[in-house]
Amino acid sequence: MDKLSDRVKRLGYSQTFVMSNKAREMKAAGIDVISLTLGEPDFDVPDNIKQAAFDAINQNYSHYSPVPGFLELREAVAYKLKRDNNLEYKPSQICVSNGAKQAILNVLASVVNDGDEVLLPAPYWVSYDEMVKMMGGTSVMLPTSYVTDFKITAQQLEEAITDKTKAILFSSPCNPSGGYYTYDELHSMAKVIAKYPHVTVISDEIYEFINYETKTTSIAQFPEVYEQTAVINGMSKAFAMTGWRIGYSACPEWLAKACEKVQGQMTSGANTMAQRASITALKTDPSEYKYMIDAFQKRRDLVYDLMKEIPGFKVLLPKAAFYFFPDISYYIGKNLNGVEIKDSDDFAMFLLEHAHVGSVGGVSFGSPECIRFSYAASEEDLREAMKRIKDTLAPFNS
Repeated sequence: MDKLSDRVKRLGYSQTFVMSNKAREMKAAGIDVISLTLGEPDFDVPDNIKQAAFDAINQNYSHYSPVPGFLELREAVAYKLKRDNNLEYKPSQICVSNGAKQAILNVLASVVNDGDEVLLPAPYWVSYDEMVKMMGGTSVMLPTSYVTDFKITAQQLEEAITDKTKAILFSSPCNPSGGYYTYDELHSMAKVIAKYPHVTVISDEIYEFINYETKTTSIAQFPEVYEQTAVINGMSKAFAMTGWRIGYSACPEWLAKACEKVQGQMTSGANTMAQRASITALKTDPSEYKYMIDAFQKRRDLVYDLMKEIPGFKVLLPKAAFYFFPDISYYIGKNLNGVEIKDSDDFAMFLLEHAHVGSVGGVSFGSPECIRFSYAASEEDLREAMKRIKDTLAPFNS
């Protein structure tokens, strides 16, 4: 008798962690691997945030918090949303979760029934499709490409919405493309979505601060879709607090209450010390942490110059986040050192085993012709990684 549920058997493993674990295994075996797999800032948590966590321990914040988070933290989130995004939310509209991933799952669990469709503009973060499956929904991919700057159009969105559509889930700035939707692009999308009140927008804005051109626009800023939109954000990227596991959603009241209900039956409130530290982080002027953004931008420019020199890579300059997502379709269908490259997952494994550079193929991102590299690494490692890739591919481009 099969003991596993159909739900679990439908799920795949995160390709990001598959590749990062493979890179770790090779390192443990003594192989000099440069891993550009994980989307994790390589900075330490700022000292004022760490001190706030120590203070919370000493002040005995060691008991259960309210399910949606401490009131003071939800007030800090509301303050941040007003300061940075010109969004008005009350604390009762905010649910603090164990990372942004749980915040997304809370929303999906609240709105998706078995068989409902969720629109996913591709490329999308690897977990989106699996999250939809977990909730019994069906993902509908909206394709984009290198040519379209990896963004959908309002017309494309309109053509995709049906009576079965329950939500659209996307990130802006985008993991993995490093692009973002402009004010005008989001406004055009909002006008379409407003015509379909049965559709919920799940706007993942976790990379909001890592934007090298402008302030990130939230689709919730448009009044016509405010009551349809769940804004997702968290502490991991802008504050290098990946292991602290604090994310949050800001929703209309009806959805916020549903998220609280779901979370109350799953995990209850998030880590109390991390919540208290997050209050300090959110209330601090973002300019205090800009040194991390400046470093990412310098690395981006470095990698862009080096990656343009790799034959067969079609590369866009990322405007946000800390990823490159080049189109490597030139290599698909080729035989490299006896390895048949059927898609970018095969290509990523080839680079890991032959160039000793870890990356993530684009199949799980919905773009099998592309590959993701994180540049949240030292300049020395980034230079060496690009050199290894170029040298490894050179025999196939002579």
